[in-house]
Amino acid sequence: MLGKTYDGQICSIARSLEIVGERWTLLILRDAIFAGVTRYGDFQHNLGISTNILKTRLASLVEAGLMTRDDAGDYRPTAMAEGLRPALIALTEWGDTWFAPDGRPIDYRHADCGGAVRLETRCDHHGPIPPTEVVVRPGPAMPPDYLAARRPRRKVDS
Repeated sequence: MLGKTYDGQICSIARSLEIVGERWTLLILRDAIFAGVTRYGDFQHNLGISTNILKTRLASLVEAGLMTRDDAGDYRPTAMAEGLRPALIALTEWGDTWFAPDGRPIDYRHADCGGAVRLETRCDHHGPIPPTEVVVRPGPAMPPDYLAARRPRRKVDS
């Protein structure tokens, strides 16, 4: 994991990166969530990750509540980890757009009918909208003093 490097950030992205921001972590979660990998040796084989790094990452995922480890030594994603499915799909779509010159290496499909699955940004009032139309506003947990310190300064005529 990254350690406490984002202490000054009032941001859920920064908080999330504290847990899943290391590349091996997301690849372990990808294999557990989408491929059903549960065994230490299978993670090691599939990822080609060194055993000391894998051991550390799996222990961190268990400690963070993203995976459990049973008596047989199997690792399973928790509901918290399963909540990352949309983020992993979004990251895949982004990678397919910018870094897959030969096309998508995998497709996400609906288990019931086989239809293609894609993510979209949606407005509660207008339905699907382009991501470029999304803006950020302070949420209910934004400290007022944080906002005051971050206001853009006005240019003063001299």
